Amino acid sequence: MSETAFHSGFITIIGRPNVGKSTLLNALVREKVAIVSPKPQTTRSNMQGIVTREHYQMIFVDTPGLHAARTRLGAYMVRVAQSALEEVEAVVFLVDAASGLRPQDMEILQKLLAGSAPLVVCINKIDAASQARVAEMIQALAAYDGIADIVPISARTRDGVDALEVLLAEKLPEGPQYFPGDMLTDQPERVIAAELIREKALYRLRDEIPHGIGVEMTQIKTRENGMIDMHVTIYCERASHKGILIGKNGAMLKEIGSAARRDIELLMGAPVNLQLWVKVQPDWRNKPAMLRELGYE
Repeated sequence: MSETAFHSGFITIIGRPNVGKSTLLNALVREKVAIVSPKPQTTRSNMQGIVTREHYQMIFVDTPGLHAARTRLGAYMVRVAQSALEEVEAVVFLVDAASGLRPQDMEILQKLLAGSAPLVVCINKIDAASQARVAEMIQALAAYDGIADIVPISARTRDGVDALEVLLAEKLPEGPQYFPGDMLTDQPERVIAAELIREKALYRLRDEIPHGIGVEMTQIKTRENGMIDMHVTIYCERASHKGILIGKNGAMLKEIGSAARRDIELLMGAPVNLQLWVKVQPDWRNKPAMLRELGYE
C-alpha cells in the first residue's frame, strides 16, 4: 500500500453463528456499533462498521451467521450473508478456537475458496482455548490453497486485532474516502437503538424466545430541553412469550428497558425517556409485510 495515496475498500466478516463476528466488528471500530449476545444468530442484517485512518478507510460488513434457514426471516439472513461476499476487497472468515473446526466451518470454507476475494482466516477466542488447540487449527487450515493469511485473535480482549487491521490495510486498493472520518457505522441511530433493546432481551430471556422477537421504533422525538422520547414496540409470536417478556408486575420489561436506556443515552448523548410495549404477532418471521416493516425485506 502506497503511503501517499489514499486506500479504501469493503471487507466482509463471515462465519457460522456465534463465532464472534459482531464482537470483532466492535473491536475493529473501537466502539460498540453491533449488538452481541451469547445466543446464535444475533445479527439479522448486514451492518457496516467504518474504520478511518490517515491513509485508508475500511468498511467492514458484519453479516448474519450462515445457517440452515427454517423461517422466511432465516432465509433472508442467509441471503444477506451470501450477498456480502460480492465485490469486496477481502473476506475475513471467523472460526472459533474454543469449539474447534466444525463441519459447518469446512462447508463455508469450501464456498469461500471458490471466490475471488483474498481470504483471511481468523481463529477467534484464543483466550478460551489452549495453545495446542490453536496450533492444531492453524496446521489444518494451512493445508488449504487459497487462504491468504491465518491470524489468531481474541476479539473480546483485542489480542491480535491491531495486527489484523494492519494486514487488511495492505489489501486495500487506492480509492476514495466513502464516509466522513468521524462516522463509525452506516446505521441510523434509531436502528441502533432498536437493536440495543433487542440485545438486552437476548441476554435475559429463555432460549426459545429471543429468535421470535422483533423490535420496532414507532416514534422518536426530541423535546426543547434535549430529552429524547422513544416509543418502541417489541413483537413476539405467542401470548405466553408476551407474559415472559413483561414479567411479574412488569419486572422483566422494566429490566430490559433500564439496561437498554443506559446504552441508548450513551449512543445519543442525551437523556432518554424510553417507553416499551409488547405485542403478539403470531408467526411474524414468515410474514412478508411484518418483515418489511421491521426492515428485514
